[in-house]
Amino acid sequence: MGLAKRRRALGYSQEKLAELVGVDRTTVGRWERGAIQPQPPQRRRLALALEVSLPELDALLSPSRASGQGAVGHESAQSHDAGDPDEMIRREFLRILTISGALTILPVDEAEALVDGVRRGEPADFARMNIHLWQVYQLARSKGSVYPVVRDQLAALTDALGGYRGSPRPLLNAAADLFQLAGEVAFDGSRYADAAASYSLAASVSKDADAYDLWACALVRHAYVDMSELRYQQAAQMLGVAAKLAERGDSQLSTRHWVASVQAQAFAGLGDLDACERAMDQAERVRDLKGENVSGGWLRFDGARLMEERGSRYVQLGRLDLAERALQEALKQTALAAGPSYRRRAAVLVDLAAVGAKRRDPDQVVTYGAEALGLARTSGSGYVGRRLRSLCDELGPLSGDRRVAELREEIGVLNTL
Repeated sequence: MGLAKRRRALGYSQEKLAELVGVDRTTVGRWERGAIQPQPPQRRRLALALEVSLPELDALLSPSRASGQGAVGHESAQSHDAGDPDEMIRREFLRILTISGALTILPVDEAEALVDGVRRGEPADFARMNIHLWQVYQLARSKGSVYPVVRDQLAALTDALGGYRGSPRPLLNAAADLFQLAGEVAFDGSRYADAAASYSLAASVSKDADAYDLWACALVRHAYVDMSELRYQQAAQMLGVAAKLAERGDSQLSTRHWVASVQAQAFAGLGDLDACERAMDQAERVRDLKGENVSGGWLRFDGARLMEERGSRYVQLGRLDLAERALQEALKQTALAAGPSYRRRAAVLVDLAAVGAKRRDPDQVVTYGAEALGLARTSGSGYVGRRLRSLCDELGPLSGDRRVAELREEIGVLNTL
């Protein structure tokens, strides 16, 4: 029995089921066609409306997934068609960056030495190449375009580990770093299982290398997977382990402060304001560190985003006045940030739109939500798409406003891209 058949067996129209779940009718239609899948909060409401358990709901959705595989596969083949000039340019650029040392910010002789070192499996050169890959990832408009070069670099590392005669720890560090980047690419594309697998590998390799900061950061990223599915208690437990590991790491790095910042998110999800505030205060102490306190890639927490993170935590906790003040300040900071900051700015805009939704203010919802939607289209970011889908869950009471209904519909269409 599929989803549509179960709905009809209960005597529900698509409109009625949409009303019970709190989504648009078109969203129910897409679920039934297998074009999109319900998000975790929607799944619980959908199971309740259909009077089934979550495992039974999975079974109802399975036929929809199967029917949609052909279309998805066709779309994937098109998007990665070797004949697509833009895709070819991206792939060749990244491949050149990896194997020929076209690192324009380095002197030519240094770049050539770096490439020779990578070919020989020199650990320090792998570490430096990883730094550049993280930079490419941060600047890439489409995060998924970085995946081929990450895969190639992992293959090169595997070969190097097999033949290297020195201490394996530096190469293990480089591998743990790269597994975290692979996880980031997967997470941005909403491939949670792939992301969790990559982070688990990063944690395992870090453990073998006794690299406590890398190990802690891998667990932090894994906790984000849990929180994306609203498993805040599990995330808090994992972050507690990460905090203990960070205490054994380098006190000059910002690892423990990043752990605290993400713990604040988990505590906010659990509704614990006091614990959230304590964690944010701990994260603020990153400003007391002197000198270079971040790695080239896997650890980028320098406190620059604390204001927007604090604002987002206040939104989770329903402290709207505190949230809006922090988010407006964060919005100014994103405008001053160097380089494109699609994800960062979009996250702040979504939170401001959520504040408007909680206040039943359609003007605020549309103003900020529309700009975030534009950034999602520009960047193709799965992360921004997830944030917008979460916003849709807040818009039910305002669905009578035509502009809000149109925004919600446009976000629904975005989900299928």
